[in-house]
Amino acid sequence: MIKELNVLISGVGGQGVILMSELLGNSAVRDGLKVRGSEVLGMAVRGGSVFSSIRMGSDVYGPLPPLGKCDILVTMEPSEALRNVSFLSKSSVVILNTSIVIPFTVTLGQSKYPSLEAILEKLRKVSSKIIKLDATQLAREAGNLQTTNIVLLGALFGTGRLPIKIETAKEAIEERLPAKVVPVNFKAFDLGYETCQKALKALK
Repeated sequence: MIKELNVLISGVGGQGVILMSELLGNSAVRDGLKVRGSEVLGMAVRGGSVFSSIRMGSDVYGPLPPLGKCDILVTMEPSEALRNVSFLSKSSVVILNTSIVIPFTVTLGQSKYPSLEAILEKLRKVSSKIIKLDATQLAREAGNLQTTNIVLLGALFGTGRLPIKIETAKEAIEERLPAKVVPVNFKAFDLGYETCQKALKALK
């Protein structure tokens, strides 16, 4: 039994952040872990920020991790990672989907979107373990763009840091989703897992 593992998932409305956190939490419970979590939806309907925390372990009590105590940050949209930099530390792993979603405030000319390199530069000042992948393209390869969140769930498991069996995660997917879309989601999960594993080897 682990004492504490903190996972943060961030993105924008419509990307499937909440489903991803639900699948992760259910998988952890299935494998006998104590789980706490919290969700911040913001202006999700308009494509605003969505944030979810999943904490697991024997020493976990509150729903939100302390600042600097995030073990893994999964961000479905690059700029959303910057909103959660304060939760990161040198030992944190960042899984970053490089596919950009332009916020409506940028479209309206109310703000500017930073370059991907500028985002990565800020993240590298905090953590050296940044895994970049185009989860949207991998979802396309799997056969359904709506599986982008499942690609990232697979990448999360690919870090090797989760005390949850892969089989358990796939059981949660199979139970939660309609039977006709389960195969494509399994493929998306596997693509994310394999891509993360390759990226980790390249970082060593």
